[in-house]
Amino acid sequence: MPVSFAENLNVIRQRIAAACSRAGRDESSVTLLAVSKSHPPETIHEAVAAGQLHFGENKIQEAKAKIPLSPGKARWQFIGHLQSNKVRDAVELFEMIQGVDSLAIAREISKRAEQAGKTVPILLEVNVAGEASKFGYQPPTLLAELEALNALPKIEVHGLMAIPPYSPVPEKARPYFQKLRELKTACETVLGVPLPQLSMGMSGDFEVAIEEGATIIRVGTALFGERISTIARARD
Repeated sequence: MPVSFAENLNVIRQRIAAACSRAGRDESSVTLLAVSKSHPPETIHEAVAAGQLHFGENKIQEAKAKIPLSPGKARWQFIGHLQSNKVRDAVELFEMIQGVDSLAIAREISKRAEQAGKTVPILLEVNVAGEASKFGYQPPTLLAELEALNALPKIEVHGLMAIPPYSPVPEKARPYFQKLRELKTACETVLGVPLPQLSMGMSGDFEVAIEEGATIIRVGTALFGERISTIARARD
């Protein structure tokens, strides 16, 4: 008999609480972002009924079809690689855009946000392992562009996000989470203000991420089960 979303959610919440306890943190300091890519609106209704309100999507076209059919109380963040021709839709659909990896994209977000009469919170993606197959800032480039990014009028830099190299051993992700946390501290020094968000940790390693300071964890498979369609593992 399949396990329900509510049962999975309860288990994940218990694991979040335990990880927060080990780290001496309040569990309310961690936002669970349910990565709902390839799951239909009916599944979002089930998730919201179980008490899950925060969702992450990484494909604009899928989100455009899904979000209008989902409960109004659901809150959405974009966690994919954003192309310039999709920025207007992203600004319209999402309350936060994670994965901003260039000044050019940040400028386009700010321009589209101004046209929409809103300000958009963003997270800056860092390629913490320097992997050629992944998007994201190299740390020196991020630090060099940070003040220009922060000066854009219609975005707010809220923090950093990263996807470490995949390993079946969660502990192997710890050095990358530490690196991202340390880079956030360096960014705060440059800007002279705190950055509240660290988006890191997925189904296989979110407990280690919490121990290293994650404020947003992106969990898909551990909540929803295996995806309905076969989509390469990327941001969960």
